[in-house]
Order: sequence, then C-alpha cells, then structure tokens
Amino acid sequence: MAISVVVESPLQDDVRLLVAELNATLLELTPPEFVFHLTVEQMAESDTTVFIARDGAVAVACGALKRHAGGIGEVKRMYTRPSHRGRKIGAMIVERLEALARTEGLRRLVLETGDRHPAAWTVYERAGFIRCGPVLEYPDSKWSVFYEKRLID
Repeated sequence: MAISVVVESPLQDDVRLLVAELNATLLELTPPEFVFHLTVEQMAESDTTVFIARDGAVAVACGALKRHAGGIGEVKRMYTRPSHRGRKIGAMIVERLEALARTEGLRRLVLETGDRHPAAWTVYERAGFIRCGPVLEYPDSKWSVFYEKRLID
C-alpha cells in the first residue's frame, strides 16, 4: 500500500501509541535527563504542526515542526516504526516539514538528535542539514547531535 503523509492531530489513540514507542526507543539509548520530549499535548499546541505517515489506515511514522521566535523552526518527534524503516518515510516527512517552513517564511530549521541515531543523521544530512553547535536552549552534551538548515539567507 502507498504511504501517505498528512497533517493530523497527535491526540488520536494510534498516534499516542506511536509517540509512546518513540519515547521508549529514546529512553533505551539516552539517559532520561538528555531526552527532550514533547508530550502529545504539547505537540497539539498551536505553535506545532504534526505530520503522520500512514500505511493504509495504520500510523507508521511521525514528525513535527515547532515554531520559535526569530524565524526558527525546530524538527521534533521524528520516528518511524521498525517495520517501515528503510522506505524513506523519514525523508518524506522532513520534506513536508521543510516545505511548510518555507511556505511560512521561516529562516532556519534546527534540531537535536541523539548520539546513537546514525540512521537519523543520514536522513537529515541527505536533506541538506549540516551539523552545528547547540541550538535553542539545549545543553551541550555528549548525548546530543545538533543540525541546522538555512532556508533564507
């Protein structure tokens, strides 16, 4: 079946389950004090847009764009279920997030990911993100890897 990627509310039971899987995965790889979750309630706030990838009716991946002051957009809550990895679904979500950010006139996209997430690094680097120092209010730590992509010079 074809994968669809659309804006949806995170306050759906199947999306809550997807985010719970993401949270569990992150906590397996990173100490809790260096995991920077948004709850599904925070994901539903007006400054954040959530994209859900579905295989038919099944939610299989997610990602969000959180807006910050100064024309900065933050890529958050990126996750693809293991059953659907390797199908470039993460790349599809990043493409949609970037398109939305450009439409809204955001100047830069930033993100924080873990130091044990090489598959995520590949997705971001293929999308044109470059590694950088700490972004926003994140602490500099060995557990974090930071990326940015300038959308407007």
